[in-house]
Amino acid sequence: MNIYTRRGDGGETGLVGGDRVPKSHVRVEAYGVVDELSATLGMAAVAVNDSDVRHQLTLVQEDLFAMGASLAAPGSADESRGPSLPPLPLYRIEEMERWIDLSTAETPPLKSFILPGGTRAAAVFHVARTVCRRAERRLVELHRDAPVSYDALRYLNRLSDLLFVMARVENRRADEPDIEWQPR
Repeated sequence: MNIYTRRGDGGETGLVGGDRVPKSHVRVEAYGVVDELSATLGMAAVAVNDSDVRHQLTLVQEDLFAMGASLAAPGSADESRGPSLPPLPLYRIEEMERWIDLSTAETPPLKSFILPGGTRAAAVFHVARTVCRRAERRLVELHRDAPVSYDALRYLNRLSDLLFVMARVENRRADEPDIEWQPR
């Protein structure tokens, strides 16, 4: 397989199924930011020491790959057309909720908003959380023009919660306090 094809040199890209659209198309932006989120999770994985957390992040990256494939295939969200694509594992949403609950039990109760930061790993998780929120917004935007899976939106919403809690856990494990926002 050749890495370069030259087919995108004019600013267009191919979707699953063969359609060509501008690289600025809302669909391309949606799956592009999901890819960016996966790359950010890769950065988080190398910043943490906990092998269980790294494994969780790898599972999420695999899920995001499936989500990106679905987003790159017009019609796949409503199952009206498109090739056979790997499904987004919906059980992962409940699994993430369990991870959130376990992690939340490890952190002190929130008393105010917190600023992103603390340890390097926590900071990367906060960046990943904001990229996740952007991905969610892009899917909502795409949904105005074409069906987007409600489950994909649920997945990203839960993932952003998980990333927030993971950031807090990283700070807690390093005895680094969360930075509370102090309105001035």
